[in-house]
Amino acid sequence: MRYFIFCLIVLAAGASAQERRPSHCIAMVGGPETVMRAGFRDPVADDTIRITYVDHAMFLLQTPGGLSAATDFTGFMGAVEFVPDVVTMNKAHSSHWTALPDPAIPHVLWGWEPDGTAEHHLDLGEMLVRNVPTDIRSRDGGAAAEPDGNSIFIFEAGGLCIGHLGHLHHEPTAADYAAIGRLDVVMAPVDGGLTLDLETMIRVLKRFRASVVIPMHWFGPGNLERFLDGMEDEFAIERMDGNEMVVSLRELPNRPTVRVLQPGWLTEE
Repeated sequence: MRYFIFCLIVLAAGASAQERRPSHCIAMVGGPETVMRAGFRDPVADDTIRITYVDHAMFLLQTPGGLSAATDFTGFMGAVEFVPDVVTMNKAHSSHWTALPDPAIPHVLWGWEPDGTAEHHLDLGEMLVRNVPTDIRSRDGGAAAEPDGNSIFIFEAGGLCIGHLGHLHHEPTAADYAAIGRLDVVMAPVDGGLTLDLETMIRVLKRFRASVVIPMHWFGPGNLERFLDGMEDEFAIERMDGNEMVVSLRELPNRPTVRVLQPGWLTEE
């Protein structure tokens, strides 16, 4: 009888895996991370996610099962032959999207919808990709010029909740924070002008309280250092030599940490 019940549980689990998987990041708290060097084609260790900072706001996320996702994809990741499984894009500036993504890419997720609001909930089994729409403000910094014109994308894999804030133009609303849920790792634009001003961005990141913050979109060392100065009262600061790190739920830092990665194109080295 126990064996029969066990089989029923296994079969039920297998069937449910084919249905839409609910987010495990919303209304959950959790912790973890490790750093190591690897080529982007090297296998990813079990229960980890490899994050490579490619350029500007573009990151490559890779899973142990071989899934890959590129954020704010511009169409070029380096002089290599590589097609991600998923690409996400945002349209506030041309440096965050391409009008001509490679047709070989299986899943192209646009962060905006010309006639409405972009809604993505892509379940690939080992990775769930979803979005929370945000507004694009007018050029003079006034009211929203295009409601829901961009998206924050959340990648759920390896038990981790990884958020990419894209070209964020406004502080998330209470509804936005609830829809985003817990973030263990967050990529945040810290230019201090084209996206959020630094004071607001720092307030947003302190509210997320993610275990790891990866600054992006910083243009120059001055912007980056001003951001780090504003974060060091509550976050540890770790400066990495390379452009990648490996993260696992079991090994996230005990204290919230800013990890500074140096962007670099994908290479075959």
